Amino acid sequence: MSDSKLSAQGLNLFFGKKQVLKNISISFKKNQVTALIGPSGCGKSTLLRTFNRMHDLSPDARIEGLIKLDELNIYDKKIQVTEIRKRIGMVFQKPNPLPKSIYENMEYALKIHNFPKQEIPALIENALKESYLWDEVKDELNKPAVQLSGGQQQRLCIARTVVLRPEIILMDEPCSALDPISTSKIEELIVRLKKDYTIVIVTHNMQQAQRISDDVAFMYLGELMEFDICNNIFKNPKNELTKNYVGGHFG
Repeated sequence: MSDSKLSAQGLNLFFGKKQVLKNISISFKKNQVTALIGPSGCGKSTLLRTFNRMHDLSPDARIEGLIKLDELNIYDKKIQVTEIRKRIGMVFQKPNPLPKSIYENMEYALKIHNFPKQEIPALIENALKESYLWDEVKDELNKPAVQLSGGQQQRLCIARTVVLRPEIILMDEPCSALDPISTSKIEELIVRLKKDYTIVIVTHNMQQAQRISDDVAFMYLGELMEFDICNNIFKNPKNELTKNYVGGHFG
């Protein structure tokens, strides 16, 4: 597909002898939000982590198949993992700010990737504005990031991701630890960010998936059972398992 930004073809993932992902083929469109849904343990987060090579850290992980960012095979041995993670950012379920100031949290990745020193303050300000956090923290950038509220910490983690200008943002249940007001802010932010980024989000919240996603992928026991536009998945699913899951009959 010409508008595909990220795709997996015939993807299988094993941890030792156990197969966790089974023959997954999926394509994520540029500047859209795709939600991965399905019951706990079905492989959603595992799939998400294959997209920025987090399983490289697991010695017993083995991947078969192809994952492409545009035309680049992200598991090509000539490609540095740091380059992939610069282009494909990740936001985790629990906010994970560094034990540093707000400013130093933002500055850290820029330094690692050797951004010009004189450009860093403007890049940080812009990313904090993009993440709807600048107005709340601009006068206390030297404050420890861990003193921010949970919702602010998560927006800081999103800002820390977008400051590198990735092409894709992966989000693993970014609102699961947040209150409804913070969740609403993050959802508003996700919808706004898709103008500049391709977003893939794991969520257990069916209402959230309906509010923010363009496409939805339903997974079950390591397999991709159905993939379609959001409205079709929730209003007219083709697969009986999908119908039962989105209808709240299991999960």
